[in-house]
Amino acid sequence: MTKTKNSDPKTFGDWAYLALQKHFQKTNKHESDVLKDKDPEALHQMRVGMRRLRTAVTGFAPALDLPKAAQEKKIAKVARRLGELRDIDVLQDALKNHYLPALPTQEQGTLKKVLSTLEKQRQKSLEQVQSTLKEQPYPKLKRAFKDWLEEPTYGELSEISIYEILPDLLLPSVSKFFLSPAWLVGVKLEAGEIEIPSAINSDSVVQLLNTHGDQVHSLRKQAKRVRYQMELFTDFYSSTYQDYLNDIKEIQRILGEIQDSFVLAGFLADTLNSEITVQLPTLAAQLTEARYQAWQEWQRLQQRYLNPQVRKDFHLAVLQPVSTTVRDTSGGVEQ
Repeated sequence: MTKTKNSDPKTFGDWAYLALQKHFQKTNKHESDVLKDKDPEALHQMRVGMRRLRTAVTGFAPALDLPKAAQEKKIAKVARRLGELRDIDVLQDALKNHYLPALPTQEQGTLKKVLSTLEKQRQKSLEQVQSTLKEQPYPKLKRAFKDWLEEPTYGELSEISIYEILPDLLLPSVSKFFLSPAWLVGVKLEAGEIEIPSAINSDSVVQLLNTHGDQVHSLRKQAKRVRYQMELFTDFYSSTYQDYLNDIKEIQRILGEIQDSFVLAGFLADTLNSEITVQLPTLAAQLTEARYQAWQEWQRLQQRYLNPQVRKDFHLAVLQPVSTTVRDTSGGVEQ
């Protein structure tokens, strides 16, 4: 199904076009600097652009008729490659600028050797990114999107009013997010009553995360998906919706800090071929403390969203789109 591009967007298809156009352009904007390895921020922004493009393709799928080269799986492969390099950059920055200066001299020497190994890994990952962006299928993916944006084709649902379809798009992912078993990690559940311990020590947090770390990490990934999808539609909702979205961002950030500490510890252990408590005891203690502080932050949001009324209100906010005011969201730095 083909239709002309609409300067006054009202339908599901109109907004699908605007979303794909915005995030595709953002991705292209940073490609040159990524290839030149000119600025780590360019890599970050291109990765964000690819993730959001992927979310838009998935979220608006019922309204779209995209060519095979522009399908979600094609985007995901490129995004993963960018993500591998970005993860190394984040790890490198944390070790060099956050942890290294605060370590004793002996541990600094050990960590500098680790950083040397990490730099070699980064160079290899950079070469893979450069190869991915220069060689097929990425150029084919770009051409497919450029052609589609010039002559877009749509699915049958594209003509439905955006108002009518928004709740059906958003509620499944929101519900899946709230059904994660990670919400009950560290919680006492008896006869339907939920109790969150008000005082939990660092050792207990370590034990919880060692046992349920995969569930917590899964919830973090679900939070990211919900966040990206909700951000596609902020133009249609009130400040209440934005408040819930901000909570999702906080959940993603806090659980991300916990996961990052595990990734960092695992990388150090693999590189040193030893438990980090042996060669980097100060750093190991810092990571444990960071997880403990993040867990305390998490408990505040955990308690809030284990309240059935809060969840009900969240769902009601999604059910009630109220505004079609289009805001300029093209600028600024995205996380």
